[in-house]
Amino acid sequence: MSTAAHAETVSISATRADSIISTGLKYKGTPYVFGAASGRTSAFDCSSFTQFLFKKQGVSLPRTSKQQSKVGTYVSKSNLKKGDLVFFWTNRTGKGNVGHVAIYMGNGKLLHTYKKGVGVTVSNLNSSYWSSHYMSARRVL
Repeated sequence: MSTAAHAETVSISATRADSIISTGLKYKGTPYVFGAASGRTSAFDCSSFTQFLFKKQGVSLPRTSKQQSKVGTYVSKSNLKKGDLVFFWTNRTGKGNVGHVAIYMGNGKLLHTYKKGVGVTVSNLNSSYWSSHYMSARRVL
């Protein structure tokens, strides 16, 4: 790939990541409902939220966080870029089992939805809870 073609690819994926994040932020405060239907925007669960936002950018994702953790390419925590999908285990799924997905926003921030009463929000990846439950990340852009 030429340098120009590579630069164009990088800027297109960065632009798509920015669009995903800015669209996602418009839903801040939208209620969390476990098992929310695909395409529903009055409530989301973590994976219906990522699926909805990525679909708007022409990226098709499977429905569950566990399925989403198998698409794209692996990214190490130290190489996270805006728009990467970040996966976590939860108390519900148990350590070692993917149970949550978030979108990396850059600067150690996550865009996601979880827990009744919280809904769509921004969290710090380096907080004690999220850093201790971190499992992996995938790049789909």
